[in-house]
Amino acid sequence: MAETETRSIPTIDLEDFPAEYKKLREASEEWGCFRIVNHKIPLTLSSEMKKVVKCLLELPVEIKQRNTDVIAGSGYVPLTQVNPLYEAVGLYDVASSEAVDTFCSQLDASPHQREIIKMYAQAIHELAVDIAEKLAESMGLIGKTFQGWPCQFRINKYHFSPQTLGSSGVQIHTDSSFLTILQDDENVGGLEVIDKSGAFIAVEPSPGTLLVNLGDIATAWSNGRFYNVKHRVVCKEATIRVSIATFLLGPMEGKLEAPAELVDSEHPRLYLPIIYEDYRKLRVSKNLHLGEALAPLRSQS
Repeated sequence: MAETETRSIPTIDLEDFPAEYKKLREASEEWGCFRIVNHKIPLTLSSEMKKVVKCLLELPVEIKQRNTDVIAGSGYVPLTQVNPLYEAVGLYDVASSEAVDTFCSQLDASPHQREIIKMYAQAIHELAVDIAEKLAESMGLIGKTFQGWPCQFRINKYHFSPQTLGSSGVQIHTDSSFLTILQDDENVGGLEVIDKSGAFIAVEPSPGTLLVNLGDIATAWSNGRFYNVKHRVVCKEATIRVSIATFLLGPMEGKLEAPAELVDSEHPRLYLPIIYEDYRKLRVSKNLHLGEALAPLRSQS
């Protein structure tokens, strides 16, 4: 396995805007990821959500299997030959009370667990939209809104043991989404991002902060400026590892394309208009997990 470096990824202070716009844009273009501090998710809510998540992931497989797909790959992900240490449950459209209720019912969530999930879902969705709008503003685009873009939870469990030390917890991949907010395991490391030189950079736990990764849709929306960061999880400790990923996906209806302000003679349009769900189906059906699914969408102009 390639050697891992210990350089730090950029940190963005959400209470220091507009001063942070330049740093945010540079982080998005050069790294495709950044850590955020001074966000508005209460630590108590994050802690309670992590407790709920651990309980849900300990449910019998036959209950977790009730968590069925709404769109491709949005439901329960069992242990597989490709990712034998990784399983997950998912909730598509966290802003929808009906979707949250269905998810909770599928997994027999208690009234208390249901309330925590609803509170966390609302807070993290608002944060995702706020970050997306700040990303647009960092490009000089004022008034761009991401309201109405659905978010998805992916609640991850890594079954690490002494026998799996050094093994891959999940294969190297980019996210299909616009952005991902990760509440990582505050005690167990293993997440690594890959910089543009191909070096693996360890992202160590940092309690109270959140990590943001940019995905394929961000690359298409920004007309190629934003970097869709590749990342993986490696077993560093012989213990269970749990994380909560929230993906801001793409428009629920209609096509996505780079805003006209980001297209000019020096930056011709790189990608054809994208229907997010079709793009996701392509990635899943063709097993294209490293951003290769963008290639067929390259504009010929």
